[in-house]
Amino acid sequence: MKTCTSISGGQSSAYIAANYPTDYNIFALVTIEDAKCAPKDKKLVQLVSDKIGREFIATAEDDTILHTILDLEQFIGKDIVWLAGKPFDKLRKSSLPNIAWRHCTELMKIKPMFDWWKANFEEPIEMRIGFRAGENKRANNMLERCNKDGLRAYNKTFWQKPIFPMIEDNIHRDKVVNFWRGKPVRFATQNNCVGCFHRNPLTLRKMFELHPNKMEWFIDMEKIKGAQWKSEISYKEIKAHKPQHEIDFNDWSCDTGYCGL
Repeated sequence: MKTCTSISGGQSSAYIAANYPTDYNIFALVTIEDAKCAPKDKKLVQLVSDKIGREFIATAEDDTILHTILDLEQFIGKDIVWLAGKPFDKLRKSSLPNIAWRHCTELMKIKPMFDWWKANFEEPIEMRIGFRAGENKRANNMLERCNKDGLRAYNKTFWQKPIFPMIEDNIHRDKVVNFWRGKPVRFATQNNCVGCFHRNPLTLRKMFELHPNKMEWFIDMEKIKGAQWKSEISYKEIKAHKPQHEIDFNDWSCDTGYCGL
């Protein structure tokens, strides 16, 4: 069985890529087509376009993650396969994704990986996932969706066997952070989409300061779809709130267990 590491852009999955070599490393990028969100570095835009095999305009993720993947390729001395599904703006869904209906992760993370696998392999692939010691709940949530052989399905096809080396080796967050300290790989304060609806409203309000154009895209999508990312509050309302205090991003995390796949 071939082996693969799923890289999300965060320190944990990068740690696996650096310390648990596999046959392949893959990264699925969430793209959007809003030019006001485009990186200012035109060379970076062209480089990402070359990597994903089509015109790249912008991403709903922190632009630093683009540098993360490029830096990581140099650090581990091995190419990373860049994948990208349809742009977020072009998903043919009548409403926005939300906690109850998370089609964004399926269509822009899981499906591109599945399509890559289907185009290159005839048997399931062993995929290393960047869940750390103490994140057993996330791992168990994934394993509950596997069959008796530990294989996970998409579109009724069993294609992936998830493996969690950092849980097996009892590697906690502090060891991961210490490993990357001083090394030439840049990381964003948080990985995945800057306006992810799983994030606490306080975190989202901070994102309006850090990524104003991208967060405006999230507001625009609520207008276009006539729906909200979060049922209890709109992103326009979140933007209007005045920050009450400075937050530490280490206080907030996502426990859904899927976006980094």
